[in-house]
Amino acid sequence: MSTYFTEASAFATIDRQIQDDRPNISPAQYEIIRQVIYHTADFEYYSLLKFSEDALLKGFNALKHGLSVVVDVPTIQVSTVPKLQQTFHNPVYCCATTGTKLDDSKTKAAFGLESIAKDRQDSIFIIGQDRAALNTLIESIKNKTVNPSLIIATAPSLLEQDAEEYLKYASVPAI
Repeated sequence: MSTYFTEASAFATIDRQIQDDRPNISPAQYEIIRQVIYHTADFEYYSLLKFSEDALLKGFNALKHGLSVVVDVPTIQVSTVPKLQQTFHNPVYCCATTGTKLDDSKTKAAFGLESIAKDRQDSIFIIGQDRAALNTLIESIKNKTVNPSLIIATAPSLLEQDAEEYLKYASVPAI
């Protein structure tokens, strides 16, 4: 059995599972949801992923214009860089590997985010594991020291309720 057949079969299963429940999402949003379900094998992401208005368009424009991508942990950087190198060639910065943690009041990623964001206020920010980094990002938005082109915050089950509510109603494009 080829890899392509296996992948096609998996996508067909995903499509069958959620075929009648897609009227409120765009084809681009559906493709992102589909990829997340494929890579996680978790259909719950269909109901968990939320897209703010124009999030995908603003994210695409940021990539097209060469803006930086800022991630919280090396795992995300390692999986993001090869895809960007095949398409837009945007620089990717990792908060957890930048700077030095000065004390125990914040995580290394939260300290790194503060440092990186000073020079890259309009970047795409991807926060996938470090809640403290997400809280630091939200505080920076509230203080108007950053204005992200897009925020991608995962996994929803790890988000604190306040952070999730803020992203839902903020004027910042978010997934």
